[in-house]
Amino acid sequence: MSFLYRSTRNAEETATASEAILKGLAENGGLFVPDEIPALDIPFEELAEMDYKEVAYEVMSRMLTDFTEEELRFCIEGAYDSKFDTELIAPLKYHHGAFILELFHGKTIAFKDMALSILPYLMTTAAKKNNLNKEIVILTATSGDTGKAALAGFADVPGTHIAVFYPKNGVSPIQEKQMVTEKGKNTFVAGITGNFDDAQTGVKKMFSDKELAAYLDEKGYIFSSANSINIGRLVPQMVYYVYAYTRLVKAGTVAPGDSINIVVPTGNFGNILAAYYASLMGIPVRKFICASNDNKVLYDFFTTGTYDRNRDFILTTSPSMDILISSNLERLIYRIAGNDAEKNSELMKSLTETGSYEITDEMKKNLYQFYGNYADTDEVAEIIRTLYAEDGYIIDTHTAVAVSVYDKYKKETEDNTPTVIASTASPYKFTRSVMTAIDSSLESKGDFELVDELEKLSAVRIPKAVEEIRTAPVVHDTVCDKEEMEAVVKKFLEIQ
Repeated sequence: MSFLYRSTRNAEETATASEAILKGLAENGGLFVPDEIPALDIPFEELAEMDYKEVAYEVMSRMLTDFTEEELRFCIEGAYDSKFDTELIAPLKYHHGAFILELFHGKTIAFKDMALSILPYLMTTAAKKNNLNKEIVILTATSGDTGKAALAGFADVPGTHIAVFYPKNGVSPIQEKQMVTEKGKNTFVAGITGNFDDAQTGVKKMFSDKELAAYLDEKGYIFSSANSINIGRLVPQMVYYVYAYTRLVKAGTVAPGDSINIVVPTGNFGNILAAYYASLMGIPVRKFICASNDNKVLYDFFTTGTYDRNRDFILTTSPSMDILISSNLERLIYRIAGNDAEKNSELMKSLTETGSYEITDEMKKNLYQFYGNYADTDEVAEIIRTLYAEDGYIIDTHTAVAVSVYDKYKKETEDNTPTVIASTASPYKFTRSVMTAIDSSLESKGDFELVDELEKLSAVRIPKAVEEIRTAPVVHDTVCDKEEMEAVVKKFLEIQ
């Protein structure tokens, strides 16, 4: 059954799945949302016997309805192959009383690989379907992980160019080295003298600039996005929550139809929204546990019903979550407002103009499945030490935020529902914060010395993604102010 995607800010603006993927962002800054979430009408026992690719097809074929079976299977086969270092793609490990869903076995050792491995295939297929004869320019803001995963996915893909902006002093040394050593001939990376919100705002501004769009069109280019504002990022992320649930069914941990909890370390709200969409498709979820770091704008929102970014921006040891404007929350706001684009648009206008908005009591009632809490930097270090002491399992700082918040949730509620925790990055991406949490005497060691120490402690081989950047030369050294972002994109495309 075919359905359309609709803008969260204009009920009249619609697109097919392939059109929404190509556009990335709707006009006026709106996000594309499905008119409906179709039911996953296959018994869980049947899904439990499928591998990751087969589950991916069942989920994505129901969401991306204008792709043929042949097109979708081609995209899935190309994405989930030997670039992942485990055949399972997303293994579940039991530690600390929960099931840790390891989403970091892809090419750039972060969960963004789960969707950004397939997005280039979806986008180039969508371009052919829609007879697009322009070069696609992927414009992306990153808080650390999306950038490299998008660069790796789109590097040297014909008909595409990719420009990535990251906060110059707001990512880990490994994250930065991964990005600035990218060799793809169609890639461009720039650090900005600001934070992630500045980068994200600058990217959105370019997307909504009609004059710039006309100029690009004249030069043979069209903008699209690799951020989770693109529905082509969000739909593949739904897959691993369906997959995780069906693995628990297969193991006999839950009976088909029994509920689970899902804990997600959250910054831009895309990953936890994908879990919510998976539940609307049929995965039974009791609670979505939204874990924030010191930048606890989402915790405050779920506690009070007021979203307020007017606060100090804090640099933490979980930098991919150092975000005050959670773009994907807009999709949830639209839904709890009864799919009311006018109401949603009014709230987003308030966010732009005043930095805050307040939802109604009726809307707040619709958030009953969500629980929010946060972990500060000291608590993150403590939980990393705890898990290592318990059984030698080492987690990264973002996963530690999630585990710490889950501990708080259990203490508050005494809820023993089986729980899946999204582990969003390899500890090798944040070696300094991870290793000094375990042993503070390692502080004086260099970043790659810490990589070697982590291998000894964890007995997990150094990922290729880290090994290959050890001696890689810096290819991208541009640093710009947020006001210069448009100019550097034009220079990259040689259209100034």
